[in-house]
Amino acid sequence: MSEEMKMPRHVAIILDGNGRWAKARHMPRNYGHVQGAKTVEVICEEAYKMGIQYLTVYAFSTENWNRPQDEVDALMKLLRDYMKTCLKTAEKNRMCVRVLGDKSRLDEDIRTRIAELEEATKKNDGLHFQIAINYGGRDEIVRALGKLAKQMAEGELQPDSVNEETINGLLDTAGIPDPDLLIRTCNEQRISNFLLWQLAYTELYFTPVPWPDFTRDELVKAVEAYNHRDRRYGGLKEE
Repeated sequence: MSEEMKMPRHVAIILDGNGRWAKARHMPRNYGHVQGAKTVEVICEEAYKMGIQYLTVYAFSTENWNRPQDEVDALMKLLRDYMKTCLKTAEKNRMCVRVLGDKSRLDEDIRTRIAELEEATKKNDGLHFQIAINYGGRDEIVRALGKLAKQMAEGELQPDSVNEETINGLLDTAGIPDPDLLIRTCNEQRISNFLLWQLAYTELYFTPVPWPDFTRDELVKAVEAYNHRDRRYGGLKEE
């Protein structure tokens, strides 16, 4: 990796392909999710070493509740375990962790663990790591508009004072810069209701590599591709 390479400040990743990765190995889908969680740990560490300041991963969408119940239950168990692992990792790497999404549908013990994790890591000065759980971009905007309407009804906000900054402050990502680069693994080329507002000017990178096989080298490839984009004019940079 060239030392002159410009590092994106914020990278967002849609973690795709855990189930297909497991199926290719004649293993259950949940095995793929477990391996995918381990990959998250590795990429958090590698991203920070590379100089990336913010990393946001799409872990569980609002649509994922429609999966078979045994898979949802296994994902929730994995999430519980991951909260413990993430706290240990955050303590070691001084990672600041924040969970995006509507937490109200999550079980109380998971909500408690999330609150403890966020509280324990909020002053850490390492990687800012956001995990999207029960998250949907449209749902986030709807919830933000609900807060906006409430503020207007209570006279805290006037309609003519609403601007982009107002909306930004009501989103789950308030205070977090928009992603510079979005990576989606396993060859799918759509954003699947992820960070709809925030991705307005984000560079998109798609790779056929399934998430459990995603390594530091694959992250470097994505950043190299990002460096060949012209962020000012769009398209590829002129040689």
